Parts: sequence; C-alpha cells; structure tokens
Amino acid sequence: MKLLVGLGNPGAQYEGNRHNIGFMAVDAIAEAHGISTWKSKHSGLLAEGSVAGERVLLLKPQTFMNKSGGSLQQVARFYKIGNEDIVVFYDELDLAPGKVRVKVGGGNGGHNGLRSIDPQIGTDYKRVRLGIGHPGKEFVTHHVLGDFAKADKDWLDPLLDELARQAPLLLKGDDSGFMNKLALALRTDEPKTSPAAKSAPVPKAQSHIRQARPAKPQTELPKSGPMADMLSKLFGNKGE
Repeated sequence: MKLLVGLGNPGAQYEGNRHNIGFMAVDAIAEAHGISTWKSKHSGLLAEGSVAGERVLLLKPQTFMNKSGGSLQQVARFYKIGNEDIVVFYDELDLAPGKVRVKVGGGNGGHNGLRSIDPQIGTDYKRVRLGIGHPGKEFVTHHVLGDFAKADKDWLDPLLDELARQAPLLLKGDDSGFMNKLALALRTDEPKTSPAAKSAPVPKAQSHIRQARPAKPQTELPKSGPMADMLSKLFGNKGE
C-alpha cells in the first residue's frame, strides 16, 4: 500500500492558497481514480482506493501545515506503511510555477510542513515538489498564503490533471517518466502571428543597386542636325 500525502491548511479560507497545492494534487488524484469517500481519522482526512491496481491511502492532514507530521505519523504507524511507500506533495518556492521535481530525502528547504514531518518519520520518503515561484523574500508569506491568480489556471489546471493521470508512474517508481510527462503536458506552442502582424508581400528580387537608385529612362539621341553629324563622325553608323 502507498500513502499519498498532500500538505496544506484546513478551512475554506485557505482552500485556494498556493500553500495548498499539495491538497489540490491529492484531490485531483482522488477525482481521476474514482476515490470519493473521505473520513476524519488520525487528525486528517483519509480516503482509501486504488490507482492502476495499486492500493493507496490519500491523506490531507487537518492540523495546519506546521503540525502535519503528527497526522502522517499516526497513519503510517496504524497501517504499517514504511517511508519507501510514502509520497508527499507540497508547494515549492524555489521552482518556477508549474515545474515539478521528485526526489527522495533531502532537507526541508524551510518548508514548515517538512519541518514537522522529518522529526516524526525521518527524511527518506519521496517528495513531489510543485513549483509556485518565488516573489522575493519580503513577499513570501503573502505569496504562499495568497490565492492562485486567474492567470495561474492556465498552467495549474493542466498540471493537476496530468499529475493525476500519470500517478501510476510515480507509484511504480518511474519518477523520471512522471516528470517528463508533466513537462510535456505543460509545454506550450510558439505564439501564432496575428493577421495584422503579417508582413507585406515581398516583391520580386532586384539588385541592391536598382533598389537604391532606380534606372532613369533612356534619352533618345538626335537623328539629324549638327549634333547627329558630330556623333556620326565620332562613332560611325553602327548597326546600319
């Protein structure tokens, strides 16, 4: 059995926060794989089901972010789940919005949820870091506890949909494949050129000399008179 844990803060006022993208990830997996019954147990919301034939528990700790470890530890101990079968989804300031990185172990990076989990179960569990971007040190609290903007939906919704679709790769240990699938899903095409921006038709090729200095019309030479006689003596009557 795998334990998939989303980190966030409980309550409607925090529901759309960037800090709650971990909850959003677990909710997306539940919806995509027909897991609909949540129960209040072990200081969290817990749901049980299967993902591509793999039995899973989904957990959203309800103890606020900085006490997430207590709920996770209770569930892991009750169901006898080892760290190698625990996956934690959480927001990552040091990744650009929409970027995803998966790793096992490591530091907490200043994340309050991980700070709570590590002393409770150790550090050798799998972490799925979901990028929300860094606004600058002085704006961090407002950023993480602020709601995603409407414009963020352009990457957030496809990310969560693909994350849920590709969860089987994560469960079987194909972390690189999982990350690649998400990156491909979020790759955007080059912007299309608007009709107004189309360039005018290109004229037929001309030499740079003609483009810079158009040819002047030829001057007709006199055929009679003193000038004609003089030219005839100089050049002769060629062509006649």
